[in-house]
Amino acid sequence: MTYVYDDQNIFAKILRGEIPNKTVLETEHTLVFEDIRPQAPIHVLVIPKGPYVTYDHFAAEASDAEIVDFNRAVGAVCQTLGVTADIGEGCRFISNAGEHGVQEVPHYHLHILGGRRLGRMLEKAAG
Repeated sequence: MTYVYDDQNIFAKILRGEIPNKTVLETEHTLVFEDIRPQAPIHVLVIPKGPYVTYDHFAAEASDAEIVDFNRAVGAVCQTLGVTADIGEGCRFISNAGEHGVQEVPHYHLHILGGRRLGRMLEKAAG
C-alpha cells in the first residue's frame, strides 16, 4: 500500500515550528506535547518526526532507529507523568487510523491519557 503524506497537516506544521506547542519531551526522532483538547487530566500526543500517516505505515516503513526512539520516548514520558501501571494507576494508549478509525490528523500520533479512571473504550455496536 502507498501512503500519501500531507505535509500541510497540523502536526507537520508543529514539527516545522510554524505552530507552537507545549512540549513535554523531544528526542531525535520523536516529539511529545500536550493535547490542545485534553480528554483526561493527563493527555499528551506522541508523534514521530518522520512523515508517517498511521501506525501501520510507521511500523512498516520507519527505520529501526525511529521505531526504537519512539517507543523509548513513550516509556520515558509515561514515567515522567507517573502513569505507568507499576508506579501509577495506568493509562490508555490510543491511535486512530483512517476513516473508520476516525483519524482527524493524517500524521501518525499516539494519545496517552491518564490521571483518572477512563470509561470503556468501545461499546458493543447496536444491531
